[in-house]
Amino acid sequence: MAGTKMHHIPYKGGGPAVVALVAGEAAVGFATAPSVVQFVKSGRLRGLAITSLQRSPLLPDLPTVNESGLSGYEVGPWYGFLVPTGTPREAIARLNAESLKAMTYPEVKERMAATGLTPLGSTPEAFGALIRSEVEKWGKVVKATGMRVD
Repeated sequence: MAGTKMHHIPYKGGGPAVVALVAGEAAVGFATAPSVVQFVKSGRLRGLAITSLQRSPLLPDLPTVNESGLSGYEVGPWYGFLVPTGTPREAIARLNAESLKAMTYPEVKERMAATGLTPLGSTPEAFGALIRSEVEKWGKVVKATGMRVD
């Protein structure tokens, strides 16, 4: 969206990428808030922005990319349950209801908050729409950048 050109360094996971940032081997990186919060708070890394549309409760003073001037920018993790095609609607409805119920438990809320996640919960139809929109968004990114699997 910003037209920024960067060189991709394929680390074998977030841990090694954060180590490289802290060690100064990489100048910039995109990491999860929980993996860098201690380094940002101690001053060993400088957080520039959060990629979600909302600020992170882990780093509430860090602005979002959207707030920083790149309107409409949003990248963030999402999780959900997927089932095989043909799974009965009743089973899907039950799985959805039970997962929504689980997200109300204080221990689940606390664990999610500790990892920087905010439980949203939705309907199976809304989750399907999210997946379709993500496939479309990232498909455009792949085409525009010429990405390929290393």
